[in-house]
Amino acid sequence: MRVIWLIIGMLALALGGLGVVLPLLPTTPFILAAAFAFANSSDRLHQWLVDHNIFGPLIVNWQRYGAISRSAKVLSVLSMAAVLVISLLMAVPAFIIVVQALVVSACSFFIISRPLPPAE
Repeated sequence: MRVIWLIIGMLALALGGLGVVLPLLPTTPFILAAAFAFANSSDRLHQWLVDHNIFGPLIVNWQRYGAISRSAKVLSVLSMAAVLVISLLMAVPAFIIVVQALVVSACSFFIISRPLPPAE
């Protein structure tokens, strides 16, 4: 079972890495999934993620407090809104715009409703 979790962690980490450069692919959920998978498969890789300068605080805040920092909230919501605006400008079919708007709204609500970490 550890091997399966390790593979899932590697795939999630790869997708999270792609999400850094691809605007339609989110980074945060994949990094959190990688942390979860590595916690079940590799202490070394889990610790590497937790100690990472960029991803570490995000993971620790989520694991300890279920919290998302203010800057991560703003960046996430603005990124999702930008993708929706780009879709509108590209004249994507109305049905797809409606689906995108519903997903963006639901995700934005979830992100905004999470508490801030104690340090903020």
